Amino acid sequence: MSETENAVLPQQDGTAHRTEPESAPFVPALIVVDMQYDFVYGSLAVPGGSTIIEKINSLIDLPFKVKIATRDFHPGDHVSFAETHHKPVFSKTTIYHPDDKEQARGVEQVLWPVHCVATTGGADFVEGLNATAFDAVVHKGTHPCIESYSAFKDIWGKSLTALQGLLAEKGVTDVYFVGLAGDYCVKYTALDALEFGYKTWLVEDGIKSIKDDGVAFEEMAKKGMHLTTTKEVQELLAPNALN
Repeated sequence: MSETENAVLPQQDGTAHRTEPESAPFVPALIVVDMQYDFVYGSLAVPGGSTIIEKINSLIDLPFKVKIATRDFHPGDHVSFAETHHKPVFSKTTIYHPDDKEQARGVEQVLWPVHCVATTGGADFVEGLNATAFDAVVHKGTHPCIESYSAFKDIWGKSLTALQGLLAEKGVTDVYFVGLAGDYCVKYTALDALEFGYKTWLVEDGIKSIKDDGVAFEEMAKKGMHLTTTKEVQELLAPNALN
């Protein structure tokens, strides 16, 4: 397993069955987003986060071409922390890229509890996750002044992580997403996957959101992403696994 950090380097039908000709290339990747202690049991726990661990493990066991995990890996004074700004948790402020000296491209930022601080237990993969099976781990949010919900790039799109290079190196065509949280880091990473040209799949029962209203799935489906389930992915990639 390798770890990468800040390196520069493609119809919603409700099924996992492909409609392209059999000769069309199909190279699937699994991306497990932010299954970390603080997002499951800690300071920013997503409701129901622990209930998807075994479902994700069942997908990790499948023959994906590459299996990649992402992690928030923040410094203790990260720009997304309410404590950094001396403001209430879940209040909002406007932040700017450190290179934006004229403050021309402000982005509204929700101020979170301190979470997933690098080298602390809160940033560790959650207990029970088969983390040894990952081919690579991509860290995000490592710069104190830069926020990154997507595992592809920061919120201003100025810096890329290694994720796109890892997928391109393996010739990936289809990307399957599971993890936390569906309305933040899963959502923005999946939107960027679509932008990079990958066929993008959301494994609904392998994702939990902060708001359990289904809005994030509806929004992403309208963008052209595909919704599927762990069972459908198992039937597609290992049809004998359920027998």
